[in-house]
Amino acid sequence: MARIKRRGDSGASKNYVTRNQAIRKLQISLPDFRKLCIWKGIYPREPRSKKKVSKSSTASTTFYYHKDIQYLLHEPLLQKFRDTKALEKKISKALGRGDVKDAARLDSNAARPEKTGKPNYTLDHVVRERYPTFVDALRDLDDCLSMLFLFANLPSTSTVPAKMIARCERLCLEFQHYLIVSRSLTKSFLSIKGIYYQANIQGEEVLWLVPYKFTQRVVGDVDFRIMGTFIEFYMTLLGFINFRLYTSIGLKYPPKFDLVKDENAAELGAFTLEGKTLVGGEEQKTLEDVAHRPDPKVQAAVNKVVKSLTNGEANGKETEAATEEEEQDNSGALDKFEPAAPGGDVLLQPAAGGSGQGALFSNFTFYLSRETPRQPLEFILKAFGCKRVGWDATLGDGAFTSNELDPSITHHIVDRPVVQAAAAEEGDGEDNQTSQKLTQNQRVPGRIYVQPQWVWDSVNDGELKEPHMYAPGASLPPHLSPFVKNVQGAYDPTVPLEEQEPENEALEADSDEEVDDADADETAEGMDIADEDDDEDEDAEDDEDDESVDEDNDEEGEDDDETAQRQQELEAEMTGNSVKSKKVNAKTKAKEDARKAYSKKSKEEAEDLERAKGMLSKKKRKLFEQMQYTNNKKSAADEKLRAKRRRLEKEKAKKASA
Repeated sequence: MARIKRRGDSGASKNYVTRNQAIRKLQISLPDFRKLCIWKGIYPREPRSKKKVSKSSTASTTFYYHKDIQYLLHEPLLQKFRDTKALEKKISKALGRGDVKDAARLDSNAARPEKTGKPNYTLDHVVRERYPTFVDALRDLDDCLSMLFLFANLPSTSTVPAKMIARCERLCLEFQHYLIVSRSLTKSFLSIKGIYYQANIQGEEVLWLVPYKFTQRVVGDVDFRIMGTFIEFYMTLLGFINFRLYTSIGLKYPPKFDLVKDENAAELGAFTLEGKTLVGGEEQKTLEDVAHRPDPKVQAAVNKVVKSLTNGEANGKETEAATEEEEQDNSGALDKFEPAAPGGDVLLQPAAGGSGQGALFSNFTFYLSRETPRQPLEFILKAFGCKRVGWDATLGDGAFTSNELDPSITHHIVDRPVVQAAAAEEGDGEDNQTSQKLTQNQRVPGRIYVQPQWVWDSVNDGELKEPHMYAPGASLPPHLSPFVKNVQGAYDPTVPLEEQEPENEALEADSDEEVDDADADETAEGMDIADEDDDEDEDAEDDEDDESVDEDNDEEGEDDDETAQRQQELEAEMTGNSVKSKKVNAKTKAKEDARKAYSKKSKEEAEDLERAKGMLSKKKRKLFEQMQYTNNKKSAADEKLRAKRRRLEKEKAKKASA
């Protein structure tokens, strides 16, 4: 006799468990269960049929894999949670008995992360479990950095303790120091949400978002307990990554931290890096020597070439040396992954390090005005080779110079109205060069004044932009995102409008220009007549007489034209010939012919397309129509952008001609 199957012992109902069942099995509270799932990377699952999975009459909403819950049973953090729960029960019982002394003794043994910032558990083993290799940790670094930079800018509250914020800020500044020393930063973009940064760390592209330095308002509809759970894990993860990154380039971790400088808002200047690569101040040069040690075989080949050159051998040996040098150069190249079969999937290729543009600002000395964002500018300038960045003393410590009149300053970054050249002050015995601040609207001769966008555009383009385009008070060029790739046929703001607009848009634009010109002529004529009327108010009676005479003459001329036109029509009707039309402008006729030709061509193409669609099957026809809908939607959006740009260019041309 076959064995009778009970409900819930096999199939989908056995593979899933509800949240309440998981909590009862693990014997922990709901907040601890949430923490454990977030740290271990276990998320709710959606079964195909909730009716089959649910073992009760009430429909459950949250399900987990049974194997995931079994995996959590062996987690060491469970015992920590249970011990904490038992201690809290002892404290509550002591308070219930009125034994305050015993309750205070037990409370001193309890860990209070909201007060001390140090929990009684560590997440090191969780990080090692979730990221077996360092590359896996780098691939998951985007969300980690975005969350930590967000919490570093939050104000301290009861849900976000001050020590957590301080630790987030310290970890972020340590990570920025690595990017500065290794020159791994590649791109940055100013958006409404904040500032996007992209860095190339050991071949992996990392993109994160940093909010602006505004006063953040903590709202009540955000559950900071859940976010704080993520932050605990991310702080441990970034600590591991910073240690690995620092040791990989020969730096000591953690770097020395000056608390006094940090209290004076030095930020990056509060850290002192130590290590073998920082001897003599030539940081990047030593780093490159450490990172690219010569291979013994290559060194032997080079020694052989040198020996052959000293012995004066033939030119054939020199060609061999050249080929060996090329092999040496190619030895450090990154691997290239080719598809196994022709037509296969294109694999993601590792990117080269970001040291090519690392010395973009190395020869300059910058000074930041009070109104500019100091923190992002200091970070970007130092990440691209600038070692001398000064700012006003009110912005904090750590500046190269606080003297605004320092003669070594080459670039002055301002974000205020036009800075005019200062006239020589007469009758004032004080020398202007002795003071450390300029008066309002003064400029130091020989110094380049630019707006902050010049730094970002120069970094994204990989070259120094022309300073006159970013001068104070100038109309800045559009700040385009470096992360958007140009697609063929899509709108490109860097290309002139005439080169990318379709034929029908060009024809419509020409017709609109003709209408606008005609309206402008009529408006100008009306304005001229109105001006004449205003200027001749004193001789009103004479003007009325003259205007009446002119109107009579105009009416007589119009009557003569109508009579002549009528006469021509009658003669043509009697003779049977057609009426001769007036001469039409050749340019207008050519445009009209072009419009007719385009409409005829588009009509023929639409008919051909309908005939071709009739040959397709129903399934392929629906797929093709979906593709057409998507393409038409994209082209409509591009058409709106081109129309907006065309309108702005017209307004700009009118202002320039006025």
